[in-house]
Amino acid sequence: MAGIYLHVPFCHAKCAYCDFYSVARTERVADYTEAVINEYLHRFDELADAPVTTLYFGGGTPSILPADIFRRLTDTFRTDSITEFTIEVNPEDVTPNAVKAWRSSGVNRISIGVQSLIDAELTAINRRHTAEDALTAIVTIKEGGIDNISADLIYGLPEQTTESWHYSVQRLLQTGITHLSAYCLSYEPGTLLSRRLQRGDIVEAQDETIGEMYTILCKETAINGFEHYEISNFALPGCRSQHNSSYWRNVPYLGLGPGAHSLTADGTRRYNPSDLKTYILNKGLTTVTDDENETDRINDCIMIGLRTLEGLDLSRIPAPRHKEIIANVQSWLRSGHLVNRNSRLLIPESSWLLSDAIIRDLFLD
Repeated sequence: MAGIYLHVPFCHAKCAYCDFYSVARTERVADYTEAVINEYLHRFDELADAPVTTLYFGGGTPSILPADIFRRLTDTFRTDSITEFTIEVNPEDVTPNAVKAWRSSGVNRISIGVQSLIDAELTAINRRHTAEDALTAIVTIKEGGIDNISADLIYGLPEQTTESWHYSVQRLLQTGITHLSAYCLSYEPGTLLSRRLQRGDIVEAQDETIGEMYTILCKETAINGFEHYEISNFALPGCRSQHNSSYWRNVPYLGLGPGAHSLTADGTRRYNPSDLKTYILNKGLTTVTDDENETDRINDCIMIGLRTLEGLDLSRIPAPRHKEIIANVQSWLRSGHLVNRNSRLLIPESSWLLSDAIIRDLFLD
C-alpha cells in the first residue's frame, strides 16, 4: 500500500500562525496544475507498483481550486485502489455545489480548518471565517453526503481562555464530526503571530494554562467516545486518518507540489523546495533527496513512534543500537513519563505534553 499527498500552495490570505508553504494569490494555479501533473508522471514509479490506497489534498487551501482544475487533478491521481480521499477545506469555501463537486470526484473525507469557535480568537489569528460559518459548513458537508469529517482546533491562542477553549471543544464535538485534530499553538519564526509576540502586542499562554486546556481536550474527547491515537489526533472508532497513520507507520507515499515531502518504496526521503516559481519553471521536476544516514532514520522512527498510542516498536531499531536507546530513557522510565511494554516504548496520554523533551533525550548522536 502507498499514499499520494498533493500540496496545493494557494491561499486567500496567510493566517497569522501558519508557517506551511503557501502564497496568498491564485493567478498561477493553471501553471501549477500542469507542473504537478508532469511531476506525477515522472515520479509515480518511486512507489514501486504499490497500490495507492490514500489520496490527500493539503496545503495551503485546496478548497479554493476552481472546479475544472480540481477535476483534472483528481482524474490524474485517483485509482480504484483508493479507500480514503481527503481534502482540506476552509469554512468560507464550503457551499452545496462545492461539496457536490468534491464528492463526485471521489472525496470521501473532509478536513475542515475551524481553529476556534470564538470570533475574537479567529480575528486574532487572521482567519477569514466566523464561528457560525464553521458550524454551517459542517452541516453543509453532511447534507452533501460526506459524513467522515475531521476538524482542526488550536489551543493557546491569543485572547483564548480555558473557558472559551472548553466551549470550542464541546460545541465542535456536538456537530457530529468523526475526527478531531487539536494542536498547541507554536510561534514559528517569520509568522505574523511571532512578530506580534516579539513586539509585545500579545502574550504567550502560560504552561499551566496549556496543561489545563490539554486536560479539558482529553476529558471531553473521551466522554464523546473519541480515541486519542496520536498526540494531536482523536477519532471515533474506525475513523482514524488512514493517510496520516501511514506516515506514522513509514508506509511509502509520494509528495507532489512545492514544499511536499516523500518517502519512496526503498526508504528514501525526498522533498521539493518551497518555491512555486522555480517549481513551475522546472515543470515540477525539482525533487531533492534527503541525505539521511542510519542514525537519522532511527531518529525518524523514534520521533514518529513516540507520537502514537502504539508507541515505538523497538524491533524496528537495529539491535546494535538498542543499548544506546535504553540507556537514554532510564530517567523517563523511572519517572513514569515513559513506559516499556512488551518491547514497545510508550508515552502515557498524561505525559504527551512532555513528548518533545522525551523524544529529544532518546535521539541518537
